[in-house]
Amino acid sequence: MRARTSVFIATSLDGYISRTDGSVDWLDEANAVVPEGEDCGYKAFIETVDILVMGRNTFDQVLRFEPWPYENLRVIVLTHRPLGIPSDLAATVSSSSESPVNLVAQLSSKGAKHLYIDGGRTIQNFLKAGLVSQLTITTIPILLGTGRPLFGPLPSDQKLSLIASRSYEFGFVQSTYHVQTDA
Repeated sequence: MRARTSVFIATSLDGYISRTDGSVDWLDEANAVVPEGEDCGYKAFIETVDILVMGRNTFDQVLRFEPWPYENLRVIVLTHRPLGIPSDLAATVSSSSESPVNLVAQLSSKGAKHLYIDGGRTIQNFLKAGLVSQLTITTIPILLGTGRPLFGPLPSDQKLSLIASRSYEFGFVQSTYHVQTDA
């Protein structure tokens, strides 16, 4: 049975996940108004995840966070370049250059049930391959005008079914979608 694959990400109102240079300063600013203890469902989501699959740029960004946010969660970084993994993360972080199809098949065959897909290009590649089961997108009320988009070209239309939508008093709007497949 194929592992379920989910995206849980924030975007600007105009669909960007970071500035052109990769900066997420606007997201840090937005999070400053979130009441203490509110995580917009992230903790409940991450508790269901077996493995986090992220792109190289996302990994490089997350390495700057103190402390490392994924504790004992297994993380696979998709990259074709050599990856220096800090020694304190070597037990849980590895790299792969496999295609999304091969990676999901391999992880599923080893018992993975739920994969969290993170990073713009990585999400786009998993969508192109028809491998994303669910999208949770938290929209932040800011227009950046330019940046790195969440979505890119797809080989065909991708239909979604709305599972839930919630607005928060501090201005965020979160929508969760099931990604429909033809199968």
